[in-house]
Formats: sequence, structure tokens, C-alpha cells
Amino acid sequence: MDLPRFLTGQFLLALPGIGDPRFEHSVIALCSHDEEGALGIGIGHPLPDASLHGMLEQFEIDTKGVPDVPLYSGGPVEPQRGFVLHSDDWGGQGTIHVAGRWALSASLDALRALGKPGGPSRWLVALGYAGWGPGQLDEELHRHGWHISDIGFDALLERPAHARWETAFRATGIDPRLLAPESGHA
Repeated sequence: MDLPRFLTGQFLLALPGIGDPRFEHSVIALCSHDEEGALGIGIGHPLPDASLHGMLEQFEIDTKGVPDVPLYSGGPVEPQRGFVLHSDDWGGQGTIHVAGRWALSASLDALRALGKPGGPSRWLVALGYAGWGPGQLDEELHRHGWHISDIGFDALLERPAHARWETAFRATGIDPRLLAPESGHA
């Protein structure tokens, strides 16, 4: 089975039994996928005891007008590094626009823009990212660790975090309750 080579702008959904507990029920916004590897931001697992206001206060950024929402586990790589995954209607220093579907920023000006006029209309803040070396994600897709969904960014973000994995599967016509944690052997 040939897979699309470049999946940037799609969502990766961890299949049951993926084999890595860090990715169970993960929904990852794939921001980069090319011959050098892949990078994505997890959007399905809020971090306990971590809030946006707490982060903004650490950087002395005014929290007025910004909802105090949870931060998300973006992935296991560099969990101290912050990312703003946001609608494509805003861009700042170093913003990467992803396939015309959403944007990714990792600068303080992105945090300052949240909740402000002219800032992104939809966003979430994550710590860390999911990363794959050259060919690694392709191999994991061949081994059936991930499913690909092209559900819309807004449609997914309007769902509560705990429902995003199921929502994204259903958008591709799959009832995730029917997925088996292991594949059969012939």
C-alpha cells in the first residue's frame, strides 16, 4: 500500500494498541511532513495543573481578555517548549502557515496576541511536540499505528478535548468503538 508522502495539514489519530502509552487516544495536528521527518502538536490531552494564565504570568503578559484554559501536551519532545496552534487568520514572528488549514507559532508575540483584537480567532497552547525522523512516520503508518483524518481545524477545536479523538475518527466514517487493539495474524 502506497501512502501519501506528505501529510502536512492532516490529523494523526493513534490507533488502539499503538504500543506507546504516551500516544493512547492521541490527536496530533501534523504541521510538517517531508523527507527530513515530521512534526506535530498534540491537541487531545490537557495537562493537569497547568493553565494558560499561569504561563502568561511567567512571561509577564497581561491576561485580561484571555480565557484561563488548560495547556495541552503537545508531545513528548521538548515538553518545556511552548507552541500556539492557531487559525490561519493571524501570523507573527516565525509563524508557519500549515497547508492553508491552520498555523503554528512558537514566539512570545503569539502569546501576546491571544484574546486581543486582530489575534487568532481559534487557538490552543501546547507544551512539547511529537517528532519523527526521516521515514519514521511513514513506517509507523505502514505498521498501522496511526489513522489519518482531514477533519477541519475549527470543527475539531470546537469539541471538548476528551471528544476530539472519537470525533476525528467519526469524520472519516469509522466508529472507534469497533477498533480492535491488535491486528490479526495470518
